[in-house]
Amino acid sequence: MVICEASKQSKMKTFLSSFLILFFILPLTIRAQQNTKALGNWSGKLELPTGKLELIFKISEDSTGNLSSKMDVPMQGAKDLPVSETNVTSDSVKLKVAMIMGQFDGILLNDSTIEGEWQQGGASFSLTLIRSAKVTELKRPQTPHPPFPYKTEEVEYFNPGSGLKLTGTLTLPKNTEKAPAVILISGSGAQDRDETIFEHKPFLVIADYLTRNGIAVLRVDDRGVGGSEGNVSEVTSQDFAGDVLAGIDFLKKRNEIDLSKIGLIGHSEGGLIAPIVATKTDDVAFLVLLAGPGIPGEDILYRQNKLMMEAAGMDDAAIEQNRKLQKAIFNIVLTETDSAKRLDRLQRSLTGGMYPMMNDDRKKLIDTRVEALNNPWFRFFLTYDPYPVLTKVNIPVLALNGAKDTQVTADENLAAIEKALTEGGNKNFKTVRIENLNHLFQTAKTGAISEYGEIEETFSPKVLKIIEEWIGEVVKK
Repeated sequence: MVICEASKQSKMKTFLSSFLILFFILPLTIRAQQNTKALGNWSGKLELPTGKLELIFKISEDSTGNLSSKMDVPMQGAKDLPVSETNVTSDSVKLKVAMIMGQFDGILLNDSTIEGEWQQGGASFSLTLIRSAKVTELKRPQTPHPPFPYKTEEVEYFNPGSGLKLTGTLTLPKNTEKAPAVILISGSGAQDRDETIFEHKPFLVIADYLTRNGIAVLRVDDRGVGGSEGNVSEVTSQDFAGDVLAGIDFLKKRNEIDLSKIGLIGHSEGGLIAPIVATKTDDVAFLVLLAGPGIPGEDILYRQNKLMMEAAGMDDAAIEQNRKLQKAIFNIVLTETDSAKRLDRLQRSLTGGMYPMMNDDRKKLIDTRVEALNNPWFRFFLTYDPYPVLTKVNIPVLALNGAKDTQVTADENLAAIEKALTEGGNKNFKTVRIENLNHLFQTAKTGAISEYGEIEETFSPKVLKIIEEWIGEVVKK
């Protein structure tokens, strides 16, 4: 996706998904020469290899006649991004969005049409904007809204190892003493307690469903998000496991919780973290792994990239060439011990040696990619093999994957999880490959990341029922 090229962010948010915002820039306002034709909402669609992507610009005028704009990308869950420059003449419109290094230059043909070009990351795309009375609003029918038939409590506690405060929401069934409980563990990147992506809130949906069915749920902001302290870019999955252990200790102090029935539900990277936690304490009663990895991180990334390129229509030669580039970059990340040399080599590898000759905007884009690669989390993920830890998990495990998952592929990862648990002597586990579901457990056509925002369903009701019924069986024993 073009807009998300600057991210994913979120340390490689392609493992769980991708966000737009890199840093915040206050919008600048520029005096318009003739602006009456340009005021209002303008919508257009980019034609990309992965499909169409709608961009919306909202141009307004203040009491002094100055113009300012905001930008929406509905399919990527982006709303009211600040447009840093809004420049309108009698026949032209220029909109610069510095935070994602994008720019639109267009000709104002009439009161309803602006014909022009969108530029981002060194690429240019034709874009015609049409005046629109209303802007696209994403429909998320599964998002729960109060009043709720259960107790909701805002909570905070500290990780004694790091000294960092963590904040979240605890939902408790009403009229239930000593309820079983789960902690939700998010995927890679800085996620909020609802694991919000493209305005979907899958952890809120899961928490609502389980709590309505008698299971308490703790969902927590990741480090550096909401009220939680810290920075995800400075730590690894092992550190996040420490945050989950702190959550378990918090639940153990609650009189409403059955201390013998505390489980973990991990999505994506969270499905890697949950087994680590389970091998560090006897206080975990069961695990639910949602698209959890069973093979090493490097292998996951190779498979992930291949599927994404195939979905974009790339041929075998291009896919193989990209794999070679990936391998070269991973080798630099893992073997170059000199930080300055590693930075320089990554910059040059990602640009075919052209980095020194690039303009500042292009360099910033490349540096964002380098930052996502050149950090402790990514180095850990590349080399981490979940298999040995899974062999040590001796509590009940439910592992689920969508058959259309292009990020953590179902067949390879479920097979590895099953093999590891069997090798370790675990007698109580279940692996389920579910047709037509993607990495977010939405009902999907292709499983491509570009679909995530387009799909109205947040989380498959079928999977919610599977999880709730399985937990019910486990906690009754």
